[in-house]
Amino acid sequence: MLPDKCSVSKEGKQCPSPPEFIVSIIDGKDEYMVGVTCGRHKQIVSGKIGFLQKEGKIHEGKVTFSEVKAVGTDCIHGDEDDFVQIDMNRSKN
Repeated sequence: MLPDKCSVSKEGKQCPSPPEFIVSIIDGKDEYMVGVTCGRHKQIVSGKIGFLQKEGKIHEGKVTFSEVKAVGTDCIHGDEDDFVQIDMNRSKN
């Protein structure tokens, strides 16, 4: 599961835009997901990660942006009551 909003926040307010890219760092054969971002904040995120890498606060490696892709499946079946229950549980968190 991915967050439903961009990882960027400014002055304590999180960006309300949905994520368009998964941000990760690739080092050799290892890859580390560090967040998600909308297209508007892609450059800001790249710069911030570069800055944090130089300070040694985040893993070194190449920063990559992979487009978020919608995935559909027909293997999960439910009725209307199941969907109401899922919505009710999510609102409690």
